[in-house]
This record gives sequence, C-alpha cells and structure tokens, in this order.
Amino acid sequence: MTASTTLLLFTYCFAIAGFSLVGGLLPNWVKMTHTRTQLVMSFVSGLMLGVAFYHLLPHSIAMQDGPGAVDITVWWLMVGLIGMLLLLRLFHFHQHDFSSEEDQHHDHHLHEPVQQAPAHSMSWVGIALGLALHTLIDGVALGAVMQGDHSHVTGLIGVGVFLAILLHKPLDAMSISTIMEAGGWSRGARMTTNLVFALMCPLGALLFYFGIDVLVDTRSHVVAAALAFSAGAFICIALSDLLPEVHFHSHDRGKLTLVFLLGIALAYAIGAVEPAAIHQGGH
Repeated sequence: MTASTTLLLFTYCFAIAGFSLVGGLLPNWVKMTHTRTQLVMSFVSGLMLGVAFYHLLPHSIAMQDGPGAVDITVWWLMVGLIGMLLLLRLFHFHQHDFSSEEDQHHDHHLHEPVQQAPAHSMSWVGIALGLALHTLIDGVALGAVMQGDHSHVTGLIGVGVFLAILLHKPLDAMSISTIMEAGGWSRGARMTTNLVFALMCPLGALLFYFGIDVLVDTRSHVVAAALAFSAGAFICIALSDLLPEVHFHSHDRGKLTLVFLLGIALAYAIGAVEPAAIHQGGH
C-alpha cells in the first residue's frame, strides 16, 4: 500500500459515511417522491452491474496466477451472489419506497399493493442487522479494490466501487430511519442508529485494507477472491433487490430504462479515469 492510496481510501470512507448520514436524515428535510426514488434505484442498479462486470471481475481475474484464474473467480462470484441472495431473503431488509400513498396511486392500482413500513417497534432490528452485514460486504469490496498492488500506479483507484456504494448507502439509511420512525422511535434513537450504520462500510473497508497484510503469502489470492465475491454481491443486489422494485412501473418505463443504461455507461466510462494498470494484475 502507498500513502496516496491510503489517503484516497480515507477520503472515500469519509464521503460514504457522510452520504449515509445525510440519507438517514433526509426524511426529516424533504419528501422523496415515488418517481425520484425509482429513478435513483434504477440508476444505481445499472452502476452496480457495470462496476461488477467492468471493474471487480477483470481485476479479480488479473490478480490470479495460472490457467485456472477464470474458474476460481467464477466460483467466488457465485459464492458472493448466493450469499447475498440468502442474506436478502433471511432479513428481507430493503424497503426503498419513501413516497406517500397518493404519489404511488396512479401506478400501484394496476400492480402489487404498496409495501408499507412495518408498524412494530422492533421491526427495524432485523432490517438494520441485514443492512449492516450488507454494508460490511460493500466495505470489503472497497478495501479489496484499494488493496491490489498499486505501488506503481497513480490516479483514482477504486472510483467505480466508491460511486456504487456512495449512491446506494443513502437509500439504505433512509430505509432504517423510515421504519424506526414508523415504529415510534425517538429522533435521538434514529440519529444514533444512523450514525452507527454510516460507520459500518468504512469499518469493513479499513479492516480489510489494513488487516489483509497479515496474510503475506496468500494476500493476492485473498484480495482476488474478495473482489469476485463482491462482484457477485453487487450483481445480486442489482438484479434481485433494486431492479425488481422498479420493473413493474410501466408509467415511467422509458425514463427508468434510460437511467439504468446511463448507470452502466458511467461504470464503463470510469475506466478512463482509473489507472489501466490495476486491471493488468499486481504481479
């Protein structure tokens, strides 16, 4: 690791924590409309897919030795995908629609009923726990992409992973705050939970980034596995969590498709500002 890479990681962590905090406080300041929420989710899902396929997977393959690199990467990708799917089903923790019933009425009368925030005062616990594990995995993804052997490169390392996490965390934080408010929890309790959640992704990133050096002999293989695992998790989040929530909204189909493609295009374009050497392995 280098001083510049470490400083960049700390900058990423600070920004992610800040955006997550703002996301948790946003329901107190503005009303997120149904359409705006769906557009953000569609854009972020495209960005996460693009980051997984254009950044995490190529980087993982490049860091592996030998002819079996692709097979190993695919195995870890499947572990990440299945693991995140089981996590989503176990906790069923995402609730990404923060708009009023009136705002949704023109579409949902044709489809499934609106999912309301649970009223039970402890419903947020399972949601918060699931999202905490999820955001720790996001942190591992960021730490892993920053941990490749970048001593010979300069530039915005890991910016694709950073943006995908940065834009997704406010939605998660809003979910927790909204459900806690519906359960009758005080503003102070919501703010404390929001702060703890905001620190989870930086914690995962910093623990992986600084802790991986303990594994001197197998460091590159562990980082490569973490990158592939994270790619699988990103793909699962985009395809099984975010996109299904916007799939049935026919009234905005054109706009939702456009921003989804823009997310993928941004992920591809990020390659122009990332050092080319990080996709050519650390050997």
